[in-house]
Amino acid sequence: MKRIRSHILGLCAATLSSFALAAGSVHFVKPADGATVAQEFTVKMGVEGMTVQPAGALKDGTGHHHLIIDGQPVAAGVAVPADDTHLHFGKGQTETTLKLAPGQHTLTLQFADGLHQSYGPALSRTITVTVK
Repeated sequence: MKRIRSHILGLCAATLSSFALAAGSVHFVKPADGATVAQEFTVKMGVEGMTVQPAGALKDGTGHHHLIIDGQPVAAGVAVPADDTHLHFGKGQTETTLKLAPGQHTLTLQFADGLHQSYGPALSRTITVTVK
């Protein structure tokens, strides 16, 4: 019973956090959508209406970035996977260096709460870059 109650409380917290974020947005500071970049390049991530905070605690109005390479935004309340496609910045980082193969790639910035639960497509942004 205690386990079920804990699970329900977690789901309620994720749902309430998702509703509280309607005014927030994420964006790429660098690179610009449609940019041509070298195989190794810098990505700078920004957010408005929210505060970047390291993972670990649930706090209203806060979260951290995830970068999805050639993938889709994560549904609200779903934990962002940890794999080669989904990069986590749980220490509160707002900048990284990527190394990608030549060709066209999509980069999706996804904001998530302190438990890595996505705030959904409303707090994501996708751009396309061409790696030379």
